[in-house]
Amino acid sequence: MRYGWAVPGRFFSWALSARRLALTTCCGALGLLTACAPSQPPRWAEGGAPLAFAPARWDREGGDDVELRANGQVLIDGDLVFVLDRVGRVANDDYDPYAVLQPDGQLVGTDHLSLGRVGVSNASPPGVLEAWLAVTPDGRVTYFDTDGERSAGGTWRGCAGPVQRTCTLVTQLVAVLNYRGARSGVGIGVGVGVGVGVGF
Repeated sequence: MRYGWAVPGRFFSWALSARRLALTTCCGALGLLTACAPSQPPRWAEGGAPLAFAPARWDREGGDDVELRANGQVLIDGDLVFVLDRVGRVANDDYDPYAVLQPDGQLVGTDHLSLGRVGVSNASPPGVLEAWLAVTPDGRVTYFDTDGERSAGGTWRGCAGPVQRTCTLVTQLVAVLNYRGARSGVGIGVGVGVGVGVGF
């Protein structure tokens, strides 16, 4: 005899009900995780602005050194932080989509989050048109405060010619990380996941 009860025209089984409940719960949880996952940056499939690569190193004043490898990997103090490709895509250290440098210079992250604007030799923070950093042709990095003060940010080596824009992009990515980390009290770390965060 099976355990359950009969309903006119149907038989209800506890075992069948438990399996359906488990399946429904799993599917619901999977759907929730998928719905909460950030969307890819705009133009992720086709890419954005062209980038050039060459081995380069940024000796930062007051910070860990940054290395740009010829394969697009970006390391801070020897740890992989970003991976760039030749069509402006930026992935995090897990190779998940992080941002795309759009053809017009906008740097847009997941869920259409603005990460500022990047030119060949300067970049601005999200929502601002004025530059907050510059990378000169000789590799010097300069930061601009809102009150007009300038401060040195170290020197890039290996960023001549078409690689200069890539070095400016990496400088912007590191500046955004530091800005977001300072506002949230969290150190450098890039990732995609489910959670609650505060943007800027």
